[in-house]
Amino acid sequence: MQINEKALIAKYDLPVPRYTSFPTVPDWDNESFTREKYLEDLKLAYTQFGHEGISLYIHLPYCESLCTYCGCNTRISINHAVETPYISALLKEWHMYKEVIGERPKLKEIHLGGGTPTFFSPDNLKELITEIVASSDLVGDFDFSFEGHPNNTTKEHLKTLFDCGFSRVSFGIQDLDEKVQKAINRVQPVENVRQVTEWAREIGYTSVNYDLIYGLPFQNLKGIERTMDLVEELRPDRIAYYSYAHVPWKRPGQRAYSEQDLPAAEEKRALNKYGTERLQEAGYQSIGMDHFALPDDELSLAVNKGSLHRNFMGYTTNPGKILIGLGVSSISDVHYGYAQNLKTVEAYMDSLKEYTIPVFKGHRLTQEEIETRERILIVACHKAIPKELFITSEESVKNEIFEMVTEGLLIAQEGDYLITNLGAQFLRNICSLFDPYQKLQREQKAFSQGV
Repeated sequence: MQINEKALIAKYDLPVPRYTSFPTVPDWDNESFTREKYLEDLKLAYTQFGHEGISLYIHLPYCESLCTYCGCNTRISINHAVETPYISALLKEWHMYKEVIGERPKLKEIHLGGGTPTFFSPDNLKELITEIVASSDLVGDFDFSFEGHPNNTTKEHLKTLFDCGFSRVSFGIQDLDEKVQKAINRVQPVENVRQVTEWAREIGYTSVNYDLIYGLPFQNLKGIERTMDLVEELRPDRIAYYSYAHVPWKRPGQRAYSEQDLPAAEEKRALNKYGTERLQEAGYQSIGMDHFALPDDELSLAVNKGSLHRNFMGYTTNPGKILIGLGVSSISDVHYGYAQNLKTVEAYMDSLKEYTIPVFKGHRLTQEEIETRERILIVACHKAIPKELFITSEESVKNEIFEMVTEGLLIAQEGDYLITNLGAQFLRNICSLFDPYQKLQREQKAFSQGV
């Protein structure tokens, strides 16, 4: 089959969600959202699914400098006196959630995200995790992970968190080309990356992840080749190979460079293709829309068992129904509804002073939306459109599926439609077939480009 990739890029390089939720945040019905309804949904969900164990996402927003590519909610500071009051606020929020649940929570997963979690001292992180774990019951093979910056993650950070139960660490590498690093204000020598990786393995971490990004300013194939050379040398267990999301209307730091400095759509696709092929040749399994893992990593095993899940933390091996977000701007998913915390440190702290769970917007899902979410999750996690899903799809969706078969994105197999290696590069677009809000989202320019 002759594949015209230039035509595919022209067709599918549209603003499209990453589908860490459905409905996605721009489509939330915030007007009818109330904190009371959200907490009712949490209690109902915990009654039904709490025995499976809940996930905790804890947002630590502080960074000592701004990485201009970053789309996360951050607070730039070199004043480490902010650590103690913020840790205290997180623990207060956690204890308020415990009161809502009404019993010792069963805990399955913790992820520390940022910001830069390793901005905080090992002692402060230990205090946070120790109190949360002491007030919970851990369930089964619990999974604790954190994000670390290679420049400031110390051996003490790694050892302290390992002793608290952490077994996975994710390092934000992004790219090793010096020109790219300077443009995005994230200069980190190869020696630092090598050092933290070796420390993690020496201490006993079972999974080391690298975050890599393609489509950054001044990025080219030569630079990606050097980055992939290091990946092959150090062989992390997992890799997230993300498409850079250029949304300067939402993240002013991205105005530090112009759109002319970014790879054009075809160049960006070439970066994606080269990186993907290098990783697969090195023995990594392609997972979902942007992840890779070695065959013996838990993420690969979850794919093979059919238990891979996706939520606001991305792909996870924990298919639980409840994710509680603690900290500034964190998002919670309690199966029947979503809620997001206040976005500034000051507003977040003020809400907790008033002993109020600091959510300010959210969405209560209809039954139809819950079913749509399940359909999108199947496509995103299994890279397939099962026969049952195809049969119940609208005619317009079926026609688009047929067209994707002719384009080489899907292949028909015994009534199912499997996503090809080429199609995996357009997985967000394939998921969007089942998103009834997608047309409006494109018009609002609410998301980054699909390619």
